[in-house]
Amino acid sequence: MDYVDELIVGQLRNKNERALSELYKNHYPMVLKLVVENSGTEDDAKDIYQEAVIAFYQRVQQADFVLTCKIATYLYAVSWRLWLKKLSGKKRFTLKVHETEQFLQVEEEITNIEDENKRIAIMKTSLEGLGQPCSSIIRDFYMNALTMEEICAKFGYTNADNAKNQKYKCLQRLKKLFFDAYKIVS
Repeated sequence: MDYVDELIVGQLRNKNERALSELYKNHYPMVLKLVVENSGTEDDAKDIYQEAVIAFYQRVQQADFVLTCKIATYLYAVSWRLWLKKLSGKKRFTLKVHETEQFLQVEEEITNIEDENKRIAIMKTSLEGLGQPCSSIIRDFYMNALTMEEICAKFGYTNADNAKNQKYKCLQRLKKLFFDAYKIVS
């Protein structure tokens, strides 16, 4: 999610009507194109988009909601799903195979992003639960790109091999914390 989307979500949570209006204007052309190119009318597009925006707005108001993709992607996926449902009800289901594949790719991308965000959150929690000095050693080596010699000096180990052994032990503990937490969440 980019910075602008974060601001919009924040404004929507505060029930800012101007943000809702901007959201509606910014993404409507995308849904209009989707619906019109798939056996729909402009009125159909307005109805579908209205439903999608309401669904998004209601979801944003929920405390556990975390947007894991761009707002446009989210609205497109919801609108697509609503339009497919409406078409199947009208027996006007005339979508081309490549268009359906494109939607499935967007939905798969959203799912992959959500899964990745879940793993990142679990890793962050596991790293925080690791304690010191392990948490700092792992961060310094993998995130700050310190050498084993630099870690040795920073933490006062007698040599780089001792620092390397400590890093290995810390990494094993981190893996255990991560996979134990991952099993619980999955």
